[in-house]
Amino acid sequence: MFESIDTSLIDWSRAQFALTAIYHWIFVPLTLGLAVIMGIMETIYYRTRNEFWKQAAQFWMRLFGINFAIGVATGLILEFEFGTNWSNYSWFVGDIFGAPLAIEGILAFFMEATFIAVMFFGWGKVSRRFHLTSTWLTGLGATISAWWILVANAWMQNPVGMVFNPDTARNEMVDFWAVATSPMAVNKFFHSILSGWVLGAVFVVGVSCWYLLRRRHKEFALASIRVGAWVGLFAALMSAWTGDGSGYQVAQKQPMKLAAMEGYYEGQQGAGLVAFGILNPDKQTPADGVEPFLMRIELPKMLSLLAERDPNAFVPGINNLLEGGYRLKDGSQALSAEEKMARGRKAIAAFAAYRTAKADGNEEVAAEAAVVLQDNVAYFGYGYIKDVNELVPNVPLTFYMFRVMVMLGGYFILFFAVLLFLVYRKNLAEMRWMHWIALFTIPLGYLAGQAGWVVAECGRQPWAIQDMLPTSAAISRLDVGSVQTTFFIFLVLFTVLLIAEIGIMLRAIRKGF
Repeated sequence: MFESIDTSLIDWSRAQFALTAIYHWIFVPLTLGLAVIMGIMETIYYRTRNEFWKQAAQFWMRLFGINFAIGVATGLILEFEFGTNWSNYSWFVGDIFGAPLAIEGILAFFMEATFIAVMFFGWGKVSRRFHLTSTWLTGLGATISAWWILVANAWMQNPVGMVFNPDTARNEMVDFWAVATSPMAVNKFFHSILSGWVLGAVFVVGVSCWYLLRRRHKEFALASIRVGAWVGLFAALMSAWTGDGSGYQVAQKQPMKLAAMEGYYEGQQGAGLVAFGILNPDKQTPADGVEPFLMRIELPKMLSLLAERDPNAFVPGINNLLEGGYRLKDGSQALSAEEKMARGRKAIAAFAAYRTAKADGNEEVAAEAAVVLQDNVAYFGYGYIKDVNELVPNVPLTFYMFRVMVMLGGYFILFFAVLLFLVYRKNLAEMRWMHWIALFTIPLGYLAGQAGWVVAECGRQPWAIQDMLPTSAAISRLDVGSVQTTFFIFLVLFTVLLIAEIGIMLRAIRKGF
């Protein structure tokens, strides 16, 4: 069904999509975080009628608006790339994947576009209550937008609610609510949204501490720090909780990703979680006999507890997942990668036979082929895998980015807790060392979010859709040079937009409260 395509085209298409996604995710989490903080500030203004809080909300709204505009531009390009660079993917699952994106555009984006105008231009023109409602609905619209995008992404990680129709060569949705409310989607949504709140809080605190360093707007800075730190502490704690839920879902649905996250090759009962480790750079393939770690410190039985909620449970490693033979929870025996690949090729052959028989009007042969296809369709994507080692994601990248994300998550909890202690019990306005820490924490907020997405997306390679469609079969048949050209065009364009946003934001911050 899909033609063999040059691997360089696959790499450049992935690189272009990754570039767009990385730039887009620079803007989205700050939008989500600032929406909550400015909503809280306007709520305080509504309840107290204190003009100070109105001015504080308006200041953060200006920065929200600058960031929002650039985020929309990169988001639109990202969605168009599904059609331009990933047309086989769009054809194969467009009936499913397109639904949440369509709802996102019709409902969420419309809500954002409507109420953001009232939020910015409605001061003094609508009632205070209606304006407050518009502010919260703008943030809600952004959150709903993220919900549907994350539903689409979660479906790629755990495809549910669909059947393969051999007559159309497409996967078709049969259960919308299974797609919209899958546990993978719910966990991914809350974890991603809360990470945005953390970044928004880090940003507000950092900018406010810059004012304290410059001895400007002291009252505004301290008030913003209080609001930001409370939001940040709540979000950081809840991110840890939802992160645990996400880890459990990964263990259940994407065990190879979990194994890569842990640099875990040989399964065992009571598996330990690597708290700190250095991977062996000489380790090239799972079966090369090279030790995976130069050194590591483990938390005993914690990986089993995370993956199965049982400290003594068996957790398969990379080699187990490739070799098969271990016992699954339903009592059956896990298939090896080779067996899955063989069944995938059988499914592809049965599909081709079905299509040929249908074209020839031979219903009996078509029915027999349909049975074989149905029995093996769960392994359809494995039929395009040429080497079992293709099924192993980039272990060092996944392993280290996972630890960057987790360690920064712990740092943010400590950061906000200390900040709240200092702002309420000490004279934070005079603690210049803390001001500098807050400023340097801003880029760490961005790094944590990007690291999380690297784990999520690189950790599921080689799959565009988990176990169903590898990236090699998902891309458009394009000239490699055209993808390279557009990659560098986008790189320049997005970099210019980012520099412009930073410049406009810095001018707004320097102008002050």
